[in-house]
Amino acid sequence: QVQLVESGGGLVQAGGSLRLSCSASGRTFSSYAMGWFRQAPVKEREFVAAINRSGGNTYYSDSVKGRFTISRDNAKNTLYLQMNSLKPEDTAVYYCAAGPLATTLRHRVDYWGQGTQVTVSS
Repeated sequence: QVQLVESGGGLVQAGGSLRLSCSASGRTFSSYAMGWFRQAPVKEREFVAAINRSGGNTYYSDSVKGRFTISRDNAKNTLYLQMNSLKPEDTAVYYCAAGPLATTLRHRVDYWGQGTQVTVSS
């Protein structure tokens, strides 16, 4: 079992920045690929970004590429999402996720966090 707890969400103006964190406990954090998903009101949950176990490879959705950066600190059992140049359409609940492979994380997630709200005002 892996327990995931997100933090760092909040209200920010368009063009601003936020950094989300996901703290993991339970089984070895470094044995999982990690990622972020988001779900806006009346929309399906969508993939945002993924990172492999070592942190050497990252993957992004086209909608956030160039603005968001995913990273991890295996010594601290923590996943991050640096979000810059935020837009109102980035408003959503952001979820941390863990799975076996970064390349397939958008299709296979073993563990989810409870989510943190990000609201971007125009």
